[in-house]
Amino acid sequence: MTAVNTPAQRLLDKHYGAADRAAIVPVLRQFAEPLPALDAVAFGELFDRYGEARVVLIGEASHGTSDFYRTRAAITQRLIERHGFTIVAVEADWPDAGHVDRYVRGLAPSAWTRHIFSRFPTWMWRNAEVKAFAHWLHRYNHQRASEDRVEFRGLDVYSMRNSIHEVLHYLDKVDPPLAVEARRRYGCLTPWQDDPALYGHFVERNGLMPCEPQVVEQLNVMLAKQLAGLIQDDEGFFNAAQNARVVRAAEQYYRAVYRGSTASWNLRDRHMFDTLRALLEHRGPHAKAVVWAHNSHIGNAAATEMGWKGQFNIGQLCRSAYGRNAVLIGMSTDRGQVAAADDWDADMLIKEVRPSRPDSWEHQFLKAGVPASLTDWRDPQRSELRTALSNTLLERAIGVIYRPDTERDSHYFEAVLAEQFDAMIWIEQTQAVKALALPKSEHLEPEDETFPFGV
Repeated sequence: MTAVNTPAQRLLDKHYGAADRAAIVPVLRQFAEPLPALDAVAFGELFDRYGEARVVLIGEASHGTSDFYRTRAAITQRLIERHGFTIVAVEADWPDAGHVDRYVRGLAPSAWTRHIFSRFPTWMWRNAEVKAFAHWLHRYNHQRASEDRVEFRGLDVYSMRNSIHEVLHYLDKVDPPLAVEARRRYGCLTPWQDDPALYGHFVERNGLMPCEPQVVEQLNVMLAKQLAGLIQDDEGFFNAAQNARVVRAAEQYYRAVYRGSTASWNLRDRHMFDTLRALLEHRGPHAKAVVWAHNSHIGNAAATEMGWKGQFNIGQLCRSAYGRNAVLIGMSTDRGQVAAADDWDADMLIKEVRPSRPDSWEHQFLKAGVPASLTDWRDPQRSELRTALSNTLLERAIGVIYRPDTERDSHYFEAVLAEQFDAMIWIEQTQAVKALALPKSEHLEPEDETFPFGV
């Protein structure tokens, strides 16, 4: 039989070699462990192997896939119940996640107030799957002492306006003179709070003086007062100080956007890593965290096209900081439906996910023939599997925007899977998240697009 010399096969041959390519599928089939039902005891037992880690990072190939959210929640429940994980840190804004945190720890009667997760993309965290997990965590925490309750925290950088509000609200209660000073400092950003991207434009393109000195001073003054014992070092201060850090990072981020995608991406992921580290330090030496974010943040960027262009991410930083005490787990799919938009700030649509390309890692898992599986190559004994995955293929990333007509350029990048992750969860066919509606009067905050395509 004559081999078909398609462009996809030529790309595979270039990076791989026909002999190596032929070896991938049998090895994946050999090592893929079928996933039981999410509520089965056997499902949780599959993930006990990660129980001794300090940080378990669980990714997703799309921000709009129900199966990814539900699978991630089931893994997290096992890690919390059986292995003492105390923090769930997610790719979400700190103030909005704070409402969920107060609810799950019994500090507020409800999480789903009308304004949380109200900016585009609302469905990313305002969905039935996240709400179900929050209710489970609330019930779990209810049985535990307050100091042992599991936290739900946000890692992201976008909440400039809400974080300023949180800082001022806190200082109004504990130090009114300092609140007056804070309003003066943050006044530099006041004209831009509703459109921080415009602030970055005027600073980087029109010569406006940046507000960085003021926001840095505000954070430093708060930290100095706390160190001097003039502000109580309690949960309220920790929340306010973290919001002040978000303001500092957001001010830098919206300027970096105009210096290029690499600068802004690195600043954002550095902030997420610093926030995670602050959470672990705040909780104490025995704290353990589960991180929920997109594969493009979770997987080691150094093993991908992103890293080869100079970008790093939270997964790479965690691997560097924690070594084998950080576990990087990816999740991916071949086809199905996804909640996504055509463009930034456009309406959410339920879109059909195209079957994966023949020159992709996804297609190798498809051909292995296990519809839902965990494939783990972290074990040093699995050198044959690592070797099979130590070559370059394409990998798909769908953020909050999905453009099937330009899928190769918009959503695929090259990756060496063996170095990018420690394991992969494969779900062949997936469904979209169930978004929760906003009240019709809800005001949506405009935000900048992230790179690539809102992940």
